[in-house]
Amino acid sequence: MSGIPFPDLDPVAIHLGPLQIRWYALAYLSGFIGGWLYGGWLADLDRDRRPNRMDIDNILPWMVLGVILGGRIGYVLFYNLGYYIENPLKSLFIWEGGMSFHGGLLGVVIVILSYARYHKFHPFALGDIIATVVPIGLFFGRLANFVNGELFGRPTTVPWGMVFPKGGDGVLRHPSQLYEAGLEGLALGALLFFMARVPAIRRTEGVLFGTMLIGYSLSRFAVEFVREPDGQLGLYFGYLSMGQLLCIPMIIAGVVIVQYGRRRRRAAKG
Repeated sequence: MSGIPFPDLDPVAIHLGPLQIRWYALAYLSGFIGGWLYGGWLADLDRDRRPNRMDIDNILPWMVLGVILGGRIGYVLFYNLGYYIENPLKSLFIWEGGMSFHGGLLGVVIVILSYARYHKFHPFALGDIIATVVPIGLFFGRLANFVNGELFGRPTTVPWGMVFPKGGDGVLRHPSQLYEAGLEGLALGALLFFMARVPAIRRTEGVLFGTMLIGYSLSRFAVEFVREPDGQLGLYFGYLSMGQLLCIPMIIAGVVIVQYGRRRRRAAKG
């Protein structure tokens, strides 16, 4: 058997006596701090309109709450509802793992809509900034998945395949976490960064948010073909995973939002 040896990485980054700080927790922390700093910089590019840097500061704790609650509730509902119906208290045990990006996104959308409505500016103006920083969290999150040896890929014969200890079968598998870090994190982040640098695009409210939905969903949809499906769910119709099914409405929503933003921009000019 060839392939690349899976690195011997400790999921715990820092040991402080009985206290353990895991890489996964640091990934979330890095995503939130990086997103806050980057979001403030993006807001400063258009100082004549809201959201401004103060809005980014004020919304950060609500974003943290939306991501964590939404991510956990989404996992419970989309990925393991039967188990949590039988063990309802387990749904509170976030430290045991189980978060859904799609659920976290819904939590973030609720925060964006609520904050923008209260402060009386268009929600897509805030959504565009939040969408542009999302790849930061995705990148660090997927790296943490790799360190944990979880969410690994399907069996493969490619030269860079790895044997994941949690796979339990000694079979070479795709390092799908790294594929997602590259596509959802680096590639999507670079695309949104360069788009945000163009004033005409940045000021067309909804285009960046819609592009993030499309870019993430296409990346996730593609990688899911080489990612091991969730054991408790398997594949639907013998072909599609739950992650792929959840991405389909996101692609449609992204296209609709981009077109809405462009029409709204043309109407304002006309």
